[in-house]
Amino acid sequence: MQYPTPISKLIEGFMKLPGIGPKTASRLAFYVLDMKEDDVLDFAKSLVNAKRDLTYCSICHHITDTDPCIICEDKQRDQSVVCVVQDSKDVMAMEKMREYSGLYHVLHGAISPMDGIGPEDIKIPELIKRLQNDEIQEVIVATNPTIEGEATAMYISRLIKPTGIKVTRIAHGLPIGGDLEYADEVTLSKAIEGRREL
Repeated sequence: MQYPTPISKLIEGFMKLPGIGPKTASRLAFYVLDMKEDDVLDFAKSLVNAKRDLTYCSICHHITDTDPCIICEDKQRDQSVVCVVQDSKDVMAMEKMREYSGLYHVLHGAISPMDGIGPEDIKIPELIKRLQNDEIQEVIVATNPTIEGEATAMYISRLIKPTGIKVTRIAHGLPIGGDLEYADEVTLSKAIEGRREL
């Protein structure tokens, strides 16, 4: 059956989201039709505002609505430690555990030759430039425990070790093939406690 054009476009829009297939997209589209108009407008406004008002921190590259972000601006945080993560969702996961009080650096990806992603395609050059700050004494590499994440961790370690900055890797309390954003606070806390030097 052919849906009216507005519903078809809404379904197509939902299908662009990760993990949303045709059935779920149809269910979501019809759910939106049953919502109050004010709620739909608020939802649409939230989508537009998120796209327009958010940017990346010029220091750590975490998603933010102010530049620099609140984490980089917080002088109470340990300025001598930088935790390197793959994306902003990983920062959120680390912050949930409330055990880590240092700074972050968001790579926006991982080295993946199969996908044509090299070190220059993610924020590794920015990390190296940032490490020229005398205050930084340790880099915690918290990339995901995947082949790409491990390759990225090893690459970063080889770049940084000659500078004399301590490089550690979070412990593998996280499952291989998993993502930081899905780990619970206890697992993340144990992973930070058990980190090791690369």
